[in-house]
Amino acid sequence: MLGSWPTPLEPAPRLAAAVGLAADALWVKRDDLSGLGGGGNKVRKLQYTCAQALAAGATTVITSGAPQSNHARLTAAAAARLGLRSVLVLQGEEPEVPAGNLVLDLLAGARLVWAGPATAEQAGREVERQAEKVRQNGGIPHVIPYGGSNSYAAQAYVDCSAELLAQLPGLDRVVVAFGSGATMAGLVAGLGAERVIGIDAGAVADPRARLSELLDGMPDVRVRRADLQLDDGQVGAGYAAVTPAAREAMRLAARTEGIFLDPTYTARALAGLIARVAETSSAKTALFSCTPEGCRGCSVIPSFRA
Repeated sequence: MLGSWPTPLEPAPRLAAAVGLAADALWVKRDDLSGLGGGGNKVRKLQYTCAQALAAGATTVITSGAPQSNHARLTAAAAARLGLRSVLVLQGEEPEVPAGNLVLDLLAGARLVWAGPATAEQAGREVERQAEKVRQNGGIPHVIPYGGSNSYAAQAYVDCSAELLAQLPGLDRVVVAFGSGATMAGLVAGLGAERVIGIDAGAVADPRARLSELLDGMPDVRVRRADLQLDDGQVGAGYAAVTPAAREAMRLAARTEGIFLDPTYTARALAGLIARVAETSSAKTALFSCTPEGCRGCSVIPSFRA
């Protein structure tokens, strides 16, 4: 196992009161405490994708992401723990001085490949070129998808669903950021679409199609597409922009619970929860999921882009 399970579930009474919920009605799932390279939701998924790599006899894992990708950081950490090499294909230009996650990538022994101002598709082609290089040098590559998200990896959040139900049997709603999609897909498969609300961070062009694709690839999962709850009200000017609502959510979480949110995912997720509570008082027990896609993995200890 790459992580320590189950991760804690903690109450957030002051934040709950501040957003209009009963003091005992808001909980935070601490997937930042999953261990391995700083922790995060990607650790759960890497348990599945790295198991595939080991089963295939891989010598090198290869993945892609943004320069400060937390998925890339944790892939490098997982590879180091498992005795594998890692290659990270990063979109953008190499900085003069590494900072933030880049320092940690290098510390874990990853080889960084800079793809320039590439689209996700172009970065994918560079990943395949790097895989061919590994083969030519006598190694066996295993490609881990962008964000670590595919239908197989989504099973990791079916596992998390079982943890949540054991920790909080009366769970009413889970609010989670939606990035590359597998976290929400697994939670929907494990808890049912009626209990999971995804707050779109603007990471993919068509989040509903992406979520449907992931769910279609999971065995024995039957979910009516009309029941999927995806909220696009927090995207604002786009994935890379910090919205006023997200900025306020960051301030509120920090000043009520000492919780520091990242501006891309978890701040949007909390902003979406606040907006929902303002619209309806139907939620009995809400869980602000610490498992946002693409960030360090928890609403409570996020990563900021350096």
